Amino acid sequence: MNVAYIFATSGHTASYKLGKMILPQLEDGDHGVKVAGMFFFDDNTYVLRKGDPIGERLGRVARDQGILLMMCDQCALERGLAEGGPRNATVTGTVERVTVGCFPDLYAVLAQSPPDQVITL
Repeated sequence: MNVAYIFATSGHTASYKLGKMILPQLEDGDHGVKVAGMFFFDDNTYVLRKGDPIGERLGRVARDQGILLMMCDQCALERGLAEGGPRNATVTGTVERVTVGCFPDLYAVLAQSPPDQVITL
């Protein structure tokens, strides 16, 4: 089964739920499903900064397991993690494999390996 995660809720969703629960399982190879992608909103984008311990680990796992890492373009722009403008942004200062986009961009990439479930945290 393929899943996609959307980190949308405020607080420490990415740093806690991803960093303490999902990421260790992915690293150990016992998450139980294939993760097609992860999409980050609001302050959850900060976990993808270059040098962030969780982000660096996630970048390696994403590379090794072929996981899409995408940030909301407007969220990334507001937080200095992208340059340009909405629907025309490029990432800056992030870990490897991170892209930036909007829902149409996410749909296009995930269409290549569609998830069976989308989980919003």
